Amino acid sequence: MEATGGTVLCVCSLLVLLTDVSAKFIHVPSSTRHGIEGKSVCLPVEVYFQLNEVDIQGTWAHTSTSGTSTTVVTFTKVSNIPNMIYHDHISFKEPNMTLLIRKLNQRDEGIYHLNLNVVFLNKSGQIFKEERTVRVTVDVPVSTPIIEKSPSYALVEDKANVTWTCSVERGTRVAFQWYRDNKLLGVSDRYHFSKDKSTLLISPIKKEDKGSYRCVASNPVSQEGCEKAVELTVYYGPYNLEVNSEQGLRTGGVFTINPGELVFFDCQADSNPPNSYVWISKGPNTTTQVITEGPRLEILSYRLAQAEEYLCRAFNNVTQKQDETQFTLVVASLGTGKDKHTQDHNGVSPLAVITVCSLFIIGGMLLVFFKKACHPKTVLMRIYNSRLISDQERPHRSGHEDATEDFGIYEFVSIHGTIESARVSCKSLARLESVQDMHTTIYDVIRHVPETPGQSLLE
Repeated sequence: MEATGGTVLCVCSLLVLLTDVSAKFIHVPSSTRHGIEGKSVCLPVEVYFQLNEVDIQGTWAHTSTSGTSTTVVTFTKVSNIPNMIYHDHISFKEPNMTLLIRKLNQRDEGIYHLNLNVVFLNKSGQIFKEERTVRVTVDVPVSTPIIEKSPSYALVEDKANVTWTCSVERGTRVAFQWYRDNKLLGVSDRYHFSKDKSTLLISPIKKEDKGSYRCVASNPVSQEGCEKAVELTVYYGPYNLEVNSEQGLRTGGVFTINPGELVFFDCQADSNPPNSYVWISKGPNTTTQVITEGPRLEILSYRLAQAEEYLCRAFNNVTQKQDETQFTLVVASLGTGKDKHTQDHNGVSPLAVITVCSLFIIGGMLLVFFKKACHPKTVLMRIYNSRLISDQERPHRSGHEDATEDFGIYEFVSIHGTIESARVSCKSLARLESVQDMHTTIYDVIRHVPETPGQSLLE
């Protein structure tokens, strides 16, 4: 048992040693080589030993896709014997083990086997065996793909399907990929592909399917080729209907504008082809009236007696779909703000008329107040009352005690009414108590005091 175990251990050690050494003898850079029909393909081999230290013997064999195996060339370090079938079809030079296949055709496709025996001259004739395989494909480059759409006309969303077909005039082992607006498309609930993905079915068509489609066809020996992008037109909508205005103040579905403004409303919706629009006024008792057609509505706000409701309705003639939105218009003063459109239809706006009337009333009130405060009769009565009080405070006199009393201030008063104008002195004004309601006018006030009152009186 011990002898048997030792023998097994020695054998395993030898295999490990041989494996480690042989791994350094040769190397094939690639296990697959893609060749182009009519061109050459090279099967390179790298060696890790000195040729003058070894003796080699080997073969290249070919197994076709049908399973037939044929020896291509047999070689040594100093000579080679090619198969007569491949005599003009291959190039092999000793001691290089690289095989070159010229003018590839479809029969050259398959697996190529390298079998190599290596004998190191300084190791008592020990033989090391090496085997490598390389898969060779032969392809035809892909031509620019052609895209076809069925049906060829524009489609209505939710009511039609579309089929895309991609084909090439030349190419082998072609792989197809589909892109919309440079985004790769994959299988989904509405996207269906054929087995080789050359056909794409979209069912049913939606708004988001519109855009630019392209097909990419490729194989191992050709760059990606694509046809010029093909547009898909889809009829859809209306969607996202909305009413907007650059004037006034909007709060939800209510627009508030200043009195006297000419206001414009725009109705817009996402649709293809463009919608037709109708503006409707909603009156009391749910009565409606068509105002105008088109995407813009013009309203003269001074004609609105109260808040009114309006409705914009959008209709797509192709999809036969419609949508509508409602809003309320209120006229109220918003103060100063952004520039407004004013009506050009009237010479004087209602706001200007109101302003002028207000100023006229205020001016009249100020004039009446000033007239009452500064009336001449009022001024005269104030002067008379003040002097009457002063006379009452003086001692009572007969009026002839001193002639000098005749000197003083004289006032000329004109009394209008049934009494003729008369000239009275200030001492006679006491008699005017019974005629205080009559209008009096002060014409003049003369003050004269002689320098020598005694002399004047003598004269």
